[in-house]
Amino acid sequence: MQQIMVEKIGTPNETYEDFTNSLPDNECRYAVYDYDFTTIENCQKSKIFFIAWSPDTSRVRSKMLYASSKDTFKRELDGFQVELQATDPSEMSFDIIKGRVN
Repeated sequence: MQQIMVEKIGTPNETYEDFTNSLPDNECRYAVYDYDFTTIENCQKSKIFFIAWSPDTSRVRSKMLYASSKDTFKRELDGFQVELQATDPSEMSFDIIKGRVN
């Protein structure tokens, strides 16, 4: 039986770039990002992103394992408002994060 373990917990002073840089270049990971932002109406809001990181350079077996486990993992952790699947850093750029909060 495979286990999912917490590898890193970020701190409030870390940037989104710190978050994405912590993901390995050649290994799959599930990642959760809590994005705080201010709306046009000047309201403070937050969205919790679930990111399935599966880089092109990761092993096929690893990609298959992460893809088949994703829904079970998400069911265990409730509260994600936005889901992203990323195989390349450009697919989870900060501009994409900002664009998905509307």
